[in-house]
Amino acid sequence: MNPIIEFFQGLAAQVPDLLQPFIIAAAGAIPFIEGEISSIIGVWAGMNPVLAGVAGAIGNFICVTVIVLLGARARRAVVNRQSEKRELAAVGVGAGVGSGSVDGAVPEASATRNGSADVLSPDSAADGNAGDTVTEGHLGEGGKPESKGRVKFKKFLTRFGVPGASLLGPLAIPTQITSTILVSAGVKTSWILLWQGIAIIAWTTLTTLIATGSLALLAG
Repeated sequence: MNPIIEFFQGLAAQVPDLLQPFIIAAAGAIPFIEGEISSIIGVWAGMNPVLAGVAGAIGNFICVTVIVLLGARARRAVVNRQSEKRELAAVGVGAGVGSGSVDGAVPEASATRNGSADVLSPDSAADGNAGDTVTEGHLGEGGKPESKGRVKFKKFLTRFGVPGASLLGPLAIPTQITSTILVSAGVKTSWILLWQGIAIIAWTTLTTLIATGSLALLAG
């Protein structure tokens, strides 16, 4: 068993009942544990299944919300910076054209291409950009190969859009990572949070029911 999972399972079993939901919520904020596994930890630690599921989902969603809001803010800063660069390039081109220079058009085209590449990075996976990303050797930022999970999620995104990719995403990578991919693709923050929230609730409910049923079978 994963040492982190063992740690939270032991901790949840040892602390007073009042603190157990906070332990499960903290576990839910950790990638690869999230609401699904944290709820199982809570059930196995003797918590009420509903309380364990709610605590795990809340911890998971709070972490995703923070990541999405910070990521969206960072992306806006990048977009604004690239817009300023393009405006400066356009001014330079205008000055070049005014002086009769033909070569002045080159910086503008270059700036536009670079701006697009910086804003829609290889993590971008929406509105047609995902297909281009996935087919180009599965390379991420810096030309490094992308993980199988990221590639799989981007295929989900290309085929099913944000709703389907959010619901199927946990089969590939944690919601914290899928959220960053969606933010970098320029998806609206509210849309990301809506479908990530639905996915977290759905998967946490499923695993909580499985954990509860398993304990009932063992006890019976």
